Amino acid sequence: MGFERVGHRPLDYRPVRYDGSKLVFRGPQRRLTGDFVACVGGTETYGTFIDRPYPDLMERSLALPCVNFGWPNAGVDAFLKDEGLLDIVSRARAVVLQVPGAMNLCNPFYRVHPRRNDRFLEATQRLRRLYPEVDFTEFHFTRHMMRRLEDVSPDRFAVLREGLQEAWVGAMQALLEQIEPPVVLMWFSRHLPGLGHEAAGIADDPAYVSRAMLRAVGARAARVVEVVISPEACAQGTRGMRFDPMQEAVAADLPGLLAHSEAARALSPVLENLLAN
Repeated sequence: MGFERVGHRPLDYRPVRYDGSKLVFRGPQRRLTGDFVACVGGTETYGTFIDRPYPDLMERSLALPCVNFGWPNAGVDAFLKDEGLLDIVSRARAVVLQVPGAMNLCNPFYRVHPRRNDRFLEATQRLRRLYPEVDFTEFHFTRHMMRRLEDVSPDRFAVLREGLQEAWVGAMQALLEQIEPPVVLMWFSRHLPGLGHEAAGIADDPAYVSRAMLRAVGARAARVVEVVISPEACAQGTRGMRFDPMQEAVAADLPGLLAHSEAARALSPVLENLLAN
């Protein structure tokens, strides 16, 4: 369903910068004085193809500015390495931090772009020894590389995945330590976290994150909220989303309007309680 058939035009995200941060966020520009809630996360928080993503919907119920610091395809590194953003976020009354996947971050096996964390930059010697038959110059994106490496050797891929998971836990703990206000850690997905160490696969964001990992980092958050997108919201597909017809397949993989409403409804009472204390 492209915009030509439903009468929509692609969104103008009105990109903005905030002093000190290296990232470009969704507009309009917001004042960062007084009380506000900071919403930090990836593509879903940014609200790609969505007129009013969950930060906007929460703002209505909280009667408090909810500033969108979503960044498409962000991993932990995008936020952990942006001192200006961490300074801004630390001025908020509370912070919503969307759980990112464990694929888009620097780790003992490969490096990613410091801001565009889905961009693969370089394999380390450890990864080259693990996969000596693979030419890593052919990869530009982490997802493409991970699919290929799992196909080449599922057994060796298990070693790689474990290394990514360990790096993710360390990076997330470091990020949470640097955020002063209370943090609501939000799992936003079509499924619950796997039991124990069972992690989501590459097709089920947040990729490679297990309940054990979530528990390890959740101890440093004020609350953990699990938003599992309902079957009704999934069934809506791209209804009401705004995108170019060439982007329909991308839009179909992202949460739609009802999913964002479900996230806002789950988060709002938790934030009301935190802000009242």
